[in-house]
Amino acid sequence: MTSTFIAWLKYLSRICGFDTADSFPPGHPYERTRWNGAYFDIASDVKPERMEQLLCEAIANTPLVFGYIHNPTPRMQRALFAILEERMRNNRGRAGELAALLIAAYDASPHVVEVLPGLRAEIAASRAQDGAERARSLMAFLHTMQSPFDVIEMQR
Repeated sequence: MTSTFIAWLKYLSRICGFDTADSFPPGHPYERTRWNGAYFDIASDVKPERMEQLLCEAIANTPLVFGYIHNPTPRMQRALFAILEERMRNNRGRAGELAALLIAAYDASPHVVEVLPGLRAEIAASRAQDGAERARSLMAFLHTMQSPFDVIEMQR
């Protein structure tokens, strides 16, 4: 009886938006995506599309929060690419740490959707290198692509 009551309270709390969401709801195409709720204050009653939009806005404002997302969606990766591209183009530095975040995301899970053709293979090929060299290899790969940051997501 107690467990049923607690389960009901949790459900009610989530439906009313009192909880902080840390993933997309079950059945969502990116239900494996998880984030640290302490860094992204998203109410649990927010629609999935809006959740993803809020996460992308957070990445655009503070790109290092990308490191607190497990299995980032292609849209989240593109938000990071936009900042990475700007830093690479303007030589603003610290682009390597953003590249390292992307590498860490791909290394952490085989379920991350590859947003650029050959990206996963490039990251896997650099596994024997140290972190800074891997970041430089990834940035070189992105630089040699025709238009690496103009990616259009295919609808599922």
